[in-house]
Amino acid sequence: MKKVNSKYLTLSIIFLIIVISIIVIVYRGGNADTPEGVAKCIGEKSTVYVQLGCHACESQEDLFGDNYQYLNVVDCYFNRDKCGEITATPSTTDSG
Repeated sequence: MKKVNSKYLTLSIIFLIIVISIIVIVYRGGNADTPEGVAKCIGEKSTVYVQLGCHACESQEDLFGDNYQYLNVVDCYFNRDKCGEITATPSTTDSG
């Protein structure tokens, strides 16, 4: 009888962990964008250097969501002359 109760307890705990994990993933996934004020502040004070085909750059763009438009973005693939000594992307420089 103890084995049966222990088995149900273990299954209940596993089920509870799965449910909590799903709730956390759904909750975080729905509001992952960087706030507009933060994006504007970053855009005013820095330049973000990206490059076509850079997966890390795409991930950063996803983090900003619709607020990505407020960033000063330079694509080093198309604007090599503006990238100066930038050797890796994504990268940022402080403008003040």
